Amino acid sequence: MSLFLLLLVPFLGVAVASTFPVYSRNLAAWFAAAVALVGVALTLAHYPMVVEAGVVRYQLDWMPDYGLNLVLRMDGLVWLFSLLIQGMCLLVVLYARYYMSEQDPVPRFFAFLLAFMAAMQGLVLSGNLIQLVVFWELTSLVSFLLIGYWHHRRDARRGARMALTVTAAGGLCLLLGMVLLGLAVGSWDVDQVLAAGDTVRQHPWYLLILLLVALGAFTKSAQFPFHFWLPHAMAAPTPVSAYLHSATLVKAGIFLLILLWPVLSGTQEWLWLVGGAGVCTFLLGSFSAIFQKDMKGLLAYSTISHLGLIVFLLGLSTPLAMVAAIFHVLNHATFKASLFMAVGIVDHECGTRDMGRLRGLAKAMPYTAVLAIVASAAMAGVPLLNGFISKEMFFAETLTAGVRAFDWMSGAALIMGIFSVVYALRFIQVFFGKLATDLPREPHEAPRWMRIPVEFLVISCLIVGMVPAFSIGMLLDQAVRSVLHEQTPVYDLALWHGFNLPLLMSCLALVLGLILFVLLWRYADLRQINKTPVLSRLNGKAMFESFMLNLVNLANELERLFGTRRIQVQIFWLLLVGLFAMLLILKVLPEMAWPAYQTPLDISFVMVWLLGTVCAVAAAWKAKFHRLVALMLVGGVGVATSLTFLWLSAPDLALTQLVVETVTIVLLLLGLRWLPPRIVHINPHRDLTAKLRRGRDFLLATTAGLTMAVMSYAVMMKPGSRTLSDFYLSNALPGGGGTNVVNVLLVDFRSFDTLGEITVLSIVALTVFALLRRFRPAPESTVPPMQQSNPQDPASQQSLSEQLERGYLWIPSVYLQWLLPLIMAVAVYIFMRGHNLPGGGFIAGLILASALIAQYMLGGTLWMEQHFRLRLLYWISSGLLLALFTGMGAWLFGYPLLTTHTAHMVLPLLGEIHLPTAFFFDLGVFATVVGTTMLILVGLAHQSLRTLRPDQDEQASLSVLKHLRERGLR
Repeated sequence: MSLFLLLLVPFLGVAVASTFPVYSRNLAAWFAAAVALVGVALTLAHYPMVVEAGVVRYQLDWMPDYGLNLVLRMDGLVWLFSLLIQGMCLLVVLYARYYMSEQDPVPRFFAFLLAFMAAMQGLVLSGNLIQLVVFWELTSLVSFLLIGYWHHRRDARRGARMALTVTAAGGLCLLLGMVLLGLAVGSWDVDQVLAAGDTVRQHPWYLLILLLVALGAFTKSAQFPFHFWLPHAMAAPTPVSAYLHSATLVKAGIFLLILLWPVLSGTQEWLWLVGGAGVCTFLLGSFSAIFQKDMKGLLAYSTISHLGLIVFLLGLSTPLAMVAAIFHVLNHATFKASLFMAVGIVDHECGTRDMGRLRGLAKAMPYTAVLAIVASAAMAGVPLLNGFISKEMFFAETLTAGVRAFDWMSGAALIMGIFSVVYALRFIQVFFGKLATDLPREPHEAPRWMRIPVEFLVISCLIVGMVPAFSIGMLLDQAVRSVLHEQTPVYDLALWHGFNLPLLMSCLALVLGLILFVLLWRYADLRQINKTPVLSRLNGKAMFESFMLNLVNLANELERLFGTRRIQVQIFWLLLVGLFAMLLILKVLPEMAWPAYQTPLDISFVMVWLLGTVCAVAAAWKAKFHRLVALMLVGGVGVATSLTFLWLSAPDLALTQLVVETVTIVLLLLGLRWLPPRIVHINPHRDLTAKLRRGRDFLLATTAGLTMAVMSYAVMMKPGSRTLSDFYLSNALPGGGGTNVVNVLLVDFRSFDTLGEITVLSIVALTVFALLRRFRPAPESTVPPMQQSNPQDPASQQSLSEQLERGYLWIPSVYLQWLLPLIMAVAVYIFMRGHNLPGGGFIAGLILASALIAQYMLGGTLWMEQHFRLRLLYWISSGLLLALFTGMGAWLFGYPLLTTHTAHMVLPLLGEIHLPTAFFFDLGVFATVVGTTMLILVGLAHQSLRTLRPDQDEQASLSVLKHLRERGLR
């Protein structure tokens, strides 16, 4: 349960932080820090359990028969990553409190930051392959919001879109790879997958699984050839770069490769694919970092280089390489996050990050200069710092790999070490020389508390570099053993291993790097270089933009060839597809016993169908002349359909169809005024063409209807087609606690589907409402005739404000005031009986919404807003939360998600009643349906009021709208 709490706390923090007002800067910062601190404490509390048990698990059943459950697991590796995620978030929150501007919506920033921490925490804790992919994609989505936080900047929007496109595409590949991996093993459980390494490596799908998983990891961790998105993500605020692009997001792919190392490694395919990508990445990144003018750009390419180093170590498939990889993950996070924060201080206090302009900052910012120089030395691998130890282990493993297979690996590693020294010196040169005087701001030290996170990380680099075994040895050993188990090698984290080849390579890299920097500084004028030699033509951003442009052009061309704005053509193609599907089942039709039903002809039923047919044909004919009449006739078709359901003993469907028809007619009535006018053709030849086209459309519609009828009949008459319905009929009462099979089906057997449907309905309602708020119809084309001024009507001669005061707009509401409580009572009655008799939350919600919208239409929008404080957003949110937490309540009793329980109680006067938990789920459906339906209809009602007599009393219209904003939706 403590693991679930570790995952739940950050998500609850996001929900609370998102409610903070914009001006609550300090409150949001300290709250986010408190959430991260709680996460650190919970992570530390799990360490004794991890040491004792090896793997700590927590499982909540969802679909146990299919192996899809919420599984949380923590071993040494997961514990180390959890501590990194939570601890780094705490430092970044403290830093961001002083970095972010007062003009920024800071609470939203901290909510996004906590959301990313929660997504990363869920990713590393996932004990189910599909669950891991869900959190994987969630990290991509939240990182998109963080990178594009300054959405007013074009580079931020482009960088966010590029990052999302690349990482989300990799996530789709990962999903397919995880599905194949689960099928190959026969389980989605991570522990079972990790124990089936030999089975996976011998499986025919191994190469495909490896390729798909590698694509997911490479896109997330910016490996060649997908490295180009990371430098453009530097448009994000510096705290985001310090957190996402040095310690967490880019380490997600690394974590995945480490996690699946026992399953996928040890083959030539793994060595060439993973190791080759790592070599290309660390050479390309380290070389490109030298020629960057922007300080964050330099750190971005250096991050790519170090990520490639880690991936290369994982590709070697040796136990010691795994030790070096995990160790360097921690080292890189500490010195790179501190460097990003130092750059943020320079940018915050100087107003620029251009290394061509910055110089001599050590005179004005001595503390920041010392911190940045020490962190840069760690990045370059200077002795007595943590980067030196892990880089020496890297050199040792490349020498071993060279002996085994690739004699050029050690040379590539040495070149990367030389380049890392060069770009580290390039970074710290801004602190030396004569102080620049042409900077946007006068440089000075940052606030004391803003430097504390940087100081903590730099001190960590020093401590780990001087006493590695004492400081990090135990934690590193626990993480390594969780991956390698019995293959864990004997290694020594001592600072001094004597004179050997790795030490010689480290010293050689430092000396040659210093010489190369001096030569480039003297003869190449690094201050003026703004592009990477040789590689400048390989512009990843340009290639990505070109690909996206070609993709859009291809879509436009396909739309031009196959698309049309005429709905008749679209229906024609759909009909062809339906006919093709019908041909596929023709082999089934001759084998079926077609029963000849002998049912008496009922004249009442025939009259209903004739009435519906007449309404349908009349609506199609009348739509040419009068849309309102056509709409009323369409309503008649809906009523005939409802009567048909009722006649065929489907009262739930009949009620649903009737209320949906009512709400739909109201919706169309409110939107009818904005439809473009009909064009009546006078030319007799064109009139004949129109008649022929309408005849064709009639034949198409008739054929489509008959096709669907035949297909439906064929499916229902297929032997065994009643098996599913028989199951629901026999299990509705004993399994769901209700006799209304339809309602039990919606809120019990298929409750997860219903939860998804009301979630989608809520999203659609919010989207429509947001669009309506921005929609501004032209006044001259939207004022209906009934609202135009009539000289003979004394009410029309008065101003709008006088009409509102005298009540001309809501006189009919006098009659509806007594009808509304009655309709509300009917809605409650329909809702309460829904589990055993026709009714339920969906029908009751639509009934109540119909009653309320009738008040809007006949009683007047202003009167309705004054007397009913509808908080529709609260209705939607409370309905979704109620439905969700009702389903999650089953977990408290050890049952799968959304399992229904029925309680029997004896109440005074009422006697014994049974109360299923599905009742509360249905109540959530009821609240969501009312909120979403009313949100759309009220939005349309407000639009109608916005165009009310604008030419006669614009000021009064504005006053009414102001009143609605103050007392209506917020």
